[in-house]
Amino acid sequence: MPDHATSSSPAVQAQLDRLTALSPGADILGLERITALLSRLGDPHLDLPPVFHVAGTNGKGSTCAFLRAAIEAAGHSVHVYSSPHLVRFNERIRLAGKLIDDDLLAALLSEVLDQAADLQASFFEVTTAAAFLAFARTPAAATIVEVGLGGRLDATNVIPNPVVTGIAALGIDHQSFLGHTLLEIAGEKAGIAKRGVRLVTMDYPKALRARIAAIAEAVGAPVHARGVAWTSETARSTVRYEDTGFSLVTNRPRLVGAHQSRNLALAIAMLRHQGALHVPEAAMRAAADWAHWPARMQRLADGPLVARLPAGSELWLDGAHNPNAAKPVEAALRRIAQGRPVTLVMGMLANKDADAVLRILSPSLARIVAIPVEGHAHYPPHALVEIAARYGVPGDGAPGIADALDRLSQQGPSVVLIAGSLYIAGEALVGNDQPPD
Repeated sequence: MPDHATSSSPAVQAQLDRLTALSPGADILGLERITALLSRLGDPHLDLPPVFHVAGTNGKGSTCAFLRAAIEAAGHSVHVYSSPHLVRFNERIRLAGKLIDDDLLAALLSEVLDQAADLQASFFEVTTAAAFLAFARTPAAATIVEVGLGGRLDATNVIPNPVVTGIAALGIDHQSFLGHTLLEIAGEKAGIAKRGVRLVTMDYPKALRARIAAIAEAVGAPVHARGVAWTSETARSTVRYEDTGFSLVTNRPRLVGAHQSRNLALAIAMLRHQGALHVPEAAMRAAADWAHWPARMQRLADGPLVARLPAGSELWLDGAHNPNAAKPVEAALRRIAQGRPVTLVMGMLANKDADAVLRILSPSLARIVAIPVEGHAHYPPHALVEIAARYGVPGDGAPGIADALDRLSQQGPSVVLIAGSLYIAGEALVGNDQPPD
């Protein structure tokens, strides 16, 4: 099933099954099919509420969460399109503040698939078209659109006139689609730049800044980079954002990790560099406390999985599956563990760099329990155990999350991190009775 998409709704599941049969079964970049599909549907992407378009290897989802929190704190309704989902397909389409309901989702997928049969449209292209139909037909003050893969050739890049675009952290991922160097990947992400639309970015190494600036200049998009057009500083309990003639101090985000302060600042910078929507300072400050983004260094509350661990243990969850995402997770683990042993429960898709992720995480780990990612091409547990052993981390394999946690039940209180794949993260949320919304 593409993107692990299932639904408890028979009506939605029927359309997902239909999509599976029609889809080529793989990611295919390019704008030709999505453009043709949207044309058949009446070009709904031309009639969206003001769009905030966000790309990046890591942090784009969190940036969208901060944008949503600030806009809603200002009293506005907002649509959000994000991917992938953790538990329910509906998580991808948030309609005027609420996850799309099953009946409407089934009807929209049916409408799109009726027009897509001969186009060989991908799973993501059909989903994108359904989201844009929903957004165009439902009033809201703003639309937040997260890029699916890359930027230049991503299906969301058919949006011609966003009110602002943004690029979060850059790193190596999806090399078969985006290139094998950061320079190539930066170029693909910068492809969301549009003429006359401000492109707000983080601060990157000189070569990447130059690559992004060249692409933006070629299309006539002004670049507003961290460290040049705006700055942010993180203190023990606060984040200070500044741009020309403006300064704002917020609490540090409720989301765990120093990188989340930078993502918050990027969201504030995007709000500050657009003119379609009024978001007061109080609402920007509220975003630090209001934003919620599951499976990003999320501590799981009491539930069936937590109950399997010894009393006094902590169970954390993160979908880190590339080196750039692993670095802030390792830093967060050091602060969380405070000398206690840390066990990693990991499942990893076969197209990810498990060696690099384990190398980065290894200084904080006492043990690994490796598990499969059912339904997807993945590293066999023994392969992950062998990689971890090269970095001095012992471990073994287990058939699933619950069994992995049961193996830890006889040890003393510890910190356990479930990580490696967003699909594993979704299973953990379900297993601990903690829906993501």
